[in-house]
Amino acid sequence: MGAAMLSEMATEIVVPVCAVIGIAFSLVQWVMVSRVKLTSERHASSANSSKNGYGDYLIEEEEGINDHSVVTKCADIQNAISEGATSFLFTEYQYVGIFMIAFAILIFLFLGSVEGFSMKSQPCTYDKEKMCKPALATAIFSTVSFLLGAITSVLSGFLGMKIATYANARTTLEARKGVGKAFIVAFRSGAVMGFLLAANGLLVLYIAINLFKLYYGDDWEGLFEAITGYGLGGSSMALFGRVGGGIYTKAADVGADLVGKVERNIPEDDPRNPAVIADNVGDNVGDIAGMGSVGILVCLITTLFATDLFEIKVVKEIEPALKKQLIISTILMTVGIAIVTWIGVPSSFTIYNFGVQKVVKNWQLFLCVGVGLWAGLIIGFVTEYYTSNAYSPVQDVADSCRTGAATNVIFGLALGYKSVIIPIFAIAISIFVSFSFAAMYGIAVAALGMLSTIATGLAIDAYGPISDNAGGIAEMAGMSHRIRERTDALDAAGNTTAAIGKGFAIGSAALVSLALFGAFVSRAAITTVDVLTPKVFIGLIVGAMLPYWFSAMTMKSVGSAALKMVEEVRRQFNTIPGLMEGHAKPDYATCVKISTDASIKEMIPPGALVMLTPLIVGTFFGVETLSGVLAGALVSGVQIAISASNTGGAWDNAKKYIEAGVSEHARTLGPKGSDPHKAAVIGDTVGDPLKDTSGPSLNILIKLMAVESLVFAPFFARHGGLLFKIF
Repeated sequence: MGAAMLSEMATEIVVPVCAVIGIAFSLVQWVMVSRVKLTSERHASSANSSKNGYGDYLIEEEEGINDHSVVTKCADIQNAISEGATSFLFTEYQYVGIFMIAFAILIFLFLGSVEGFSMKSQPCTYDKEKMCKPALATAIFSTVSFLLGAITSVLSGFLGMKIATYANARTTLEARKGVGKAFIVAFRSGAVMGFLLAANGLLVLYIAINLFKLYYGDDWEGLFEAITGYGLGGSSMALFGRVGGGIYTKAADVGADLVGKVERNIPEDDPRNPAVIADNVGDNVGDIAGMGSVGILVCLITTLFATDLFEIKVVKEIEPALKKQLIISTILMTVGIAIVTWIGVPSSFTIYNFGVQKVVKNWQLFLCVGVGLWAGLIIGFVTEYYTSNAYSPVQDVADSCRTGAATNVIFGLALGYKSVIIPIFAIAISIFVSFSFAAMYGIAVAALGMLSTIATGLAIDAYGPISDNAGGIAEMAGMSHRIRERTDALDAAGNTTAAIGKGFAIGSAALVSLALFGAFVSRAAITTVDVLTPKVFIGLIVGAMLPYWFSAMTMKSVGSAALKMVEEVRRQFNTIPGLMEGHAKPDYATCVKISTDASIKEMIPPGALVMLTPLIVGTFFGVETLSGVLAGALVSGVQIAISASNTGGAWDNAKKYIEAGVSEHARTLGPKGSDPHKAAVIGDTVGDPLKDTSGPSLNILIKLMAVESLVFAPFFARHGGLLFKIF
C-alpha cells in the first residue's frame, strides 16, 4: 500500500494546531464584539458616513430620545435575560447531572459484566490469534469517555448561552447605526460560539484518544470501543438540552403570541406582555444550549468574507451574505479535502467491510467526503427555497391566510411534506456513492464531509437567536420602529439560515447513524439483517413508530406548558390595573417559573424513551431486533425531522412576510392585526414546537440510539435476547 506524503507525526500535530487556531479566532471575535459598550456614548458628529450605508449618528438622538435611558434599559433587559437563562441551565444541569452519574454506573456494570468483570486479556474479534485488552478495561474507559463527553456538551451549551446573551443587547445598540453594523456584531458573536464549540470538541476528543492510547497501545478495537462513549455522553446531554430548552422557549413563545398578538393586538416583544422575558430567555436556552480539523481553517477564512471583506449596506443583502457563507465554505472545503487526501492519506489502503477486505484509493476517499459535503449544500438550498419568504412556497402559505388559519395550516403541512423529496434523494445518492467506493467507512467520511463546515453552520445557527433577542430588546426598550425593522430583517434571515442549519444537521445525522448502525452490526457479530425474519421486522415497525411517539411527547409537553402560560398571561392582563395601558409592570418572574418548571418536568419522559429503548430491546429481544429498531427509527426519523423543521420555518416566515409588507402582495395581506396576519400568527405558533423542539431533537434521537447501541453492543451480543432464550 502507498504511504502518505505527510508523516503520521505531522498529521497528529495538524489536528491540535487547527483546534487551537479555532479557539484563538473565537477569542479575537469576542474581543471585537466586546468593543460595543453597554454605556451611553454621545456621537458629536452626525455628518460622518458609515461604510454600511448609514450615518454613525444615533437615531434616538435625531428623534430626541434620551440616549442614556435607552442604553440603560437595554443593559437591564440583557441582564434579566442572562440571569433567567443561567438560572434555567443550572436547574436543568442538576437533574441532568443525576442522570449522567446513574447512566455512567449503568455503562460500567453492563460492559464490565460481558466477561464477568475479568481483567484477563481476550482474543480480538477481528483476529482471534491476537490478544486485546480486557472487557473490564473497556468498561472503565467507556465510562470515563461518557462522562467526558457529557461534561464537554454541558460546558459547550453553557458557554454558547453566555455568548448569545452577551451579544444580544450589543446587536440592538449597533442597529442604531445601521443594519450592517448590527449584522457584523450578531455574526461575529455567532462565530465565537461556532469556532469555540467546534474547536473545543475536537481538542478534547484528540486529547482523550491520545491519553487512552497510552494504555491501549496498538489495540485499536478496544481504543475506539472505549472512545465511543464520548459521543454517547455528548449526544445524551444535547438531547436533554434541546428538548428541555425547546419546551421552555416554545411554551413562552406560544403563550406570548396567542394572548399578546391575537387577543390583545399588541406587538411582538411588547414589554406589557408578561411572557416576553421568558420568551427571550427561551431563545437562548433552546436554540443555543441544545446545539452545542481543516474545516476550522476553511470556516475561519469564510467568516472573514462576512465580517471584513464584504459590506452589508441594505436589508436585502443580509440573507445573500449568509448564503454566501455556505457556498464559500463548501468550495474552499472541497479544495481543502483534495489537499488533505493527497498529502495526508496513503494512495491506497485496506479496510474491512464486515470481515471482507476492500482496497480503497485516496481519490475514492476524496469523492466520499466530497459527495457528503455537496449533498449538504443541496439540502441547505432546498431548505432555503421552502422556508424563505423570498420564494413562492412561503408566499403561497402567506396567501392562504386570506381564508383563515385552517387553510394556512393545510398549506404549511403540504409544504413540509413536499420539502422532504429532494433532501432524501440527495442523502440516498450520497449513501450509494460513498458505500460503492469505501463501504461503511465511506458513509462515515461522507457524514464527516457534511459536517466539515460545522463551525460556519454553528455560527449561522447562533446568529438567529441573537438577532431575535436583539429585536425583542429594541421593542422592550422603547426604541425607534426603524431599529425594530432592522432587527426584524436580521431575524427573518436568521430563521431561514437556521432552517438550513437544521437541514444540514438532519442530513448528517442520517449518514452518521447509518455508519454507526454498520459498526453496531459488525460489533454485535450479526451476519445479515434480514427484514423477512420476524425478529428484525417487528423491530423495524416499532423503530419506525418511535419518532412519532417522541414527537407526540415533545409536542404535548409544549402544548401543556403553553396552556399554563396563556392562562397566566390572561390573568395578569385581566387583574393587574394599568398593565394594558403601560402604567404597570407585568410579573415576568411567574412566567419564567412556569416555563422552567414545565421544561424540567417534561424533558424527562422523551429523554427516557430514547435512552431506555436500546437497553430494553437489546437486553430482552436481542441484537437482531435492535438492528431493526435502529433501521426503522433512522428511516422514519429523517423524514419527520425534515418535514417538521421546514413546516415550522415556513409558517414563521409567512408571518414575517405579512408583517414586513415589502411587496404589493404582502401589503394586501397586512397590516399587523389584520385577519390574515392573525391566521399567520396561529400558524406560526403551531409551527414553533415543530421547528424548535420536535424536529431538531429527532436528529439527536437517531444518532443517540445508534451510538448507545454501539456502546452496549458487547453486552447485547453476549447476554441479550432474554425473552427469546426463555421461550
